[in-house]
Amino acid sequence: MYKIIAAAALMASAALAAWAVPDAALAGSTPAPPGAHAYIGYPNDGQVVPANKPFRVWFGLRFMGVAPKGVKYPNTGHHHLLIDTDLPPMDQEIPSDRNHLHFGAGETETMIQLPPGKHTLQLLMGDDMHMPHNPPVYSKKITVIAR
Repeated sequence: MYKIIAAAALMASAALAAWAVPDAALAGSTPAPPGAHAYIGYPNDGQVVPANKPFRVWFGLRFMGVAPKGVKYPNTGHHHLLIDTDLPPMDQEIPSDRNHLHFGAGETETMIQLPPGKHTLQLLMGDDMHMPHNPPVYSKKITVIAR
């Protein structure tokens, strides 16, 4: 009887630990360096950008290096720009589509073009195989207005 109660308590505490720290439980297997964070250096949150014309997006990264896809080196990864979407599942490869742009050559800026309206931009770092790090390294989501 005591063994059944102990086993149930152990399972409940494991489930509670996974619920309390969802990113750690669901992130990829490549470790991120302590304190690493990504940010968008330009444009700024709330900034007006030209509609239907290319504008520059500059990627920032602290306490971590940039390496191209396929290069497995400690404390590095490459940028993914998320446009008008939320963060993808942290335990799966980052999608590659018009809302999830990959910069697997190690780029730290790009030119994009948006239709008129309000849009969101966010960066997410991926490892050598496009998997989010553990813990995930991503920027604050910013809003730009294309006019």
